[in-house]
Amino acid sequence: MTAEMNMARKATHDMLESRIKTVEAKLETMLAQAETAKAKLEIKAIAELLTQKHTIQQKLKHLKKLRDGRWEHAKADIEAQIAAFEKSVSGGVLSSSRQRIESASPTGVASGARNATESLGDSVDSTA
Repeated sequence: MTAEMNMARKATHDMLESRIKTVEAKLETMLAQAETAKAKLEIKAIAELLTQKHTIQQKLKHLKKLRDGRWEHAKADIEAQIAAFEKSVSGGVLSSSRQRIESASPTGVASGARNATESLGDSVDSTA
């Protein structure tokens, strides 16, 4: 091989390596954005649960003022709401929220792509 061919191959190699690093940087940005979005959605889910808790507490205060048949009906309603609230806090809402986020967000894609670019980077480095 001539020196010109070696220089041309090195230039091509360097250009390809640069392109891979550029894509890797974009993937890292996507990953950070997805993680931020995931955190925001979890915070929103928790805020909704806190709102539910407040509503249940208000109904519980109101329960003290009720008499007879209305008390029984309100108590049953509050018990059902508390059971649903407990289920949500135990992971029902947050777990399903996380699953939806992970399947919909590019986080999984980005981390898989990051691993792919890392292995591409390794193969580029090993040929240098």
